[in-house]
Amino acid sequence: MEQNIDKSNLRRVILSIADQFKEGIDIAKNIEIKIPFSRIMVSGMGGSALHANVLRIALNDIAGRYDNYKAVSIYQNRFYELPPEAYNECLNIICSHSGNTEETIASFEEALDKELPCIGISAGGVIEKMCKENDVPHVKLPIPFENFQPRMATGHFVAAILQILVSAGKLPEEVAEMEELSNELRKTVQEMEEQGKELAKTLVGKTPVVYASTKFKSLAMIWKIKINENSKTPAFWNYFPELNHNEFVGFSNPQAQFHVLMLKNSEDHPRDLLRYDVTAKFLKERGIEADIIDIPEGNILYRIFATIALADWISYYLALEYDQDPTPVDMVEDLKKALK
Repeated sequence: MEQNIDKSNLRRVILSIADQFKEGIDIAKNIEIKIPFSRIMVSGMGGSALHANVLRIALNDIAGRYDNYKAVSIYQNRFYELPPEAYNECLNIICSHSGNTEETIASFEEALDKELPCIGISAGGVIEKMCKENDVPHVKLPIPFENFQPRMATGHFVAAILQILVSAGKLPEEVAEMEELSNELRKTVQEMEEQGKELAKTLVGKTPVVYASTKFKSLAMIWKIKINENSKTPAFWNYFPELNHNEFVGFSNPQAQFHVLMLKNSEDHPRDLLRYDVTAKFLKERGIEADIIDIPEGNILYRIFATIALADWISYYLALEYDQDPTPVDMVEDLKKALK
């Protein structure tokens, strides 16, 4: 039954995500940045933007461990126009897996018009063509499988940008050494499959709500997106402690069947650690299911990608429970056609 539903074999893609780090490093090794910059602006949409959220977590953590390296400020642009932060000592990284995302192309056109420093990252498309025509460095993403989706390429994007920053002297060279991370993650991804399958069963017929700490709030957002795109069902996200000051009150009168998943960061502030258990208690007293899921221990990139891998498995098996092929995003493609 699994093969009949998962027509593009997303399971194979999930099992191979550890391979993306070396591939991402290799495709960016020839990129040279000849201008000074103190921050980066990542322009991208959908799956081609998730890596910027991940990078913000990683860069802050990495900089905290090295006295000689200052954290590179990272900003995001999910629109047609560049925000003010894209100017003045900023390296604009233009990301579109397909190379044809209209919002990202518009931002790239503005960057070129204003003669801003740029790098393009895509698997081809208009972005690659624009880079060649304007002598802009381009990182060409691999497409490891047929029907490969941008939301599954976060490892490629993250590794490529880390290599660019290493080459520019913004990060130590050891950040681009990915073999140990890949080996550890490869094993973890395989081990997590059964856990993801069991958690998916608890979510059937429910609206998932994902919570995380302030540091890892982007992971809660990515979990929500994975459930949306793979499982084809609504999901929502928020983060501690902010959610306890507003969204939490909404469960006084819930209008749907919710299931809350809390991604617990063991290194969080002691007061926040208390909030996980107390929040779960209050929710359960109101008939709302709540599970606390520990973010794995390890270096920052392992913690991030192991947590994302669990989201992949949960959303994958939830899709199968709903008899949905987890790979295609037909509503997105139909909307693009309607907008034309």
